[in-house]
Amino acid sequence: MLASIAASTGASAQSVAERMHTAAVAYHNKDFATAIAIWRPLAEQGNAEAQTLLGAMYWSGEGVPRDHAQAAKWYLRAAQQGYARAQNDIGFMYGFGEGIPPHDDVQAYKWISLAIERYTAKNQDRRDQAIKDKATLEARMTPAQLAQAKREIRDWKPGH
Repeated sequence: MLASIAASTGASAQSVAERMHTAAVAYHNKDFATAIAIWRPLAEQGNAEAQTLLGAMYWSGEGVPRDHAQAAKWYLRAAQQGYARAQNDIGFMYGFGEGIPPHDDVQAYKWISLAIERYTAKNQDRRDQAIKDKATLEARMTPAQLAQAKREIRDWKPGH
């Protein structure tokens, strides 16, 4: 419903922030079709926040069929740009997810560690959970796995 209103009022003239807000309101109101109609094109254009939110919808099956492979795809795209929530989410999938992507504690530790570095004070609850998840991972990893993960963290750069 909101999508048709936005389309008829010239949504292309809206800023990305305005479109993101419109989608967030639609999502909050459980108008998932509108949220997807706005977030998908932004995600395809490389907007990390839209990629993450679209990934979350695929993770939970809200407005789209539940598809963890699609969730991982979108999370990874945003994570590679340095978006903390996506880094945390793809890290969680690697370490604690349901098989997609395949279990990989090194990748889980890397992405969750990068998320912890990038979370801001407004996301303290997510950061606190990520710290707990990182500790769980560290406790089950070998010294060689930890060393590899720390090398990957050190060498990581946004966009790769």
